[in-house]
Amino acid sequence: MKVAVTGSSGLIGSRLVPALRADGHEVLRLVRRTPRTADEHRWDPQHRRIDPALLADVDAVVNLAGVGIADRRWTQKHKQRVLTSRVDATTTISRAMADAAAADPTRRRVLLSGSAVGWYGDTGDRVVDETAPAGTDFLARVCTEWEAATAPAVEAGVRVALLRTGLVLGRGGLLGRMAPLFRLGLGGRLGSGRQYWPWISLTDEVDAIRFLLTAPVAGPVNLTAPTPVPNAEFSRALGRVVGRPAVLPVPGVVLRAVLGEFAPIGVLAGQRAVPAQLQAAGFTWTHPDLEPALRAALGRR
Repeated sequence: MKVAVTGSSGLIGSRLVPALRADGHEVLRLVRRTPRTADEHRWDPQHRRIDPALLADVDAVVNLAGVGIADRRWTQKHKQRVLTSRVDATTTISRAMADAAAADPTRRRVLLSGSAVGWYGDTGDRVVDETAPAGTDFLARVCTEWEAATAPAVEAGVRVALLRTGLVLGRGGLLGRMAPLFRLGLGGRLGSGRQYWPWISLTDEVDAIRFLLTAPVAGPVNLTAPTPVPNAEFSRALGRVVGRPAVLPVPGVVLRAVLGEFAPIGVLAGQRAVPAQLQAAGFTWTHPDLEPALRAALGRR
């Protein structure tokens, strides 16, 4: 297949691109800066511009573009960038794929478009699969608009899978920020610790995307491990992996003071989300259990 990837320099994209090439796919990387290599091609999602020729013979697009949600404190300006970066990128890609489908309706195309389990809002200890309704907080609204931006591709007959990704366990991301503190013995549960964290190893995240390129799955797909865990259990497991006790809880009031509005939505809330669609489609996880996934992510035996 010929596969275009946006957001290829991020935590997921940087692992996905070489994996796709190892599978024998031809990969185009869509970048916003001046291209530096032959496989890079410039696009301008901020102004919703892309050369139509880029996707004319592309079989699939993996759309991972978007400003980092927790990269900085949530100001109104940053929240707007979080939303618009995702909606603009997805709209640009979806329209371009719709145009390509209209020009050549014989080619089967697929769009795997990023989203997040934040779609569900805070679900407490209630188990949710892909049929659950959207939440009402800021991240849920972002995910709702983000997913809705794929409409042009859906209407053009492109198979669209919405990748509702959980907490990805890799050397970067949230785990990359937590691990140094836990190594110093400064780790512990966040807030009450009862909020569920739907996690997935980076290996399984990449493998699930590779799987969905050809699996006949459309609509929302939870990219999580089968076993979401409460934050307190996650913290204890991380402490065991780094060889330090996780006994220093961080009160919710402190998190709110440090992280602002992000804390109650992104850290103290949670989703007990399960991957019903992946399970039904026959996907096999390399890391179905948390502690081996943490050990793999941190290079611990």
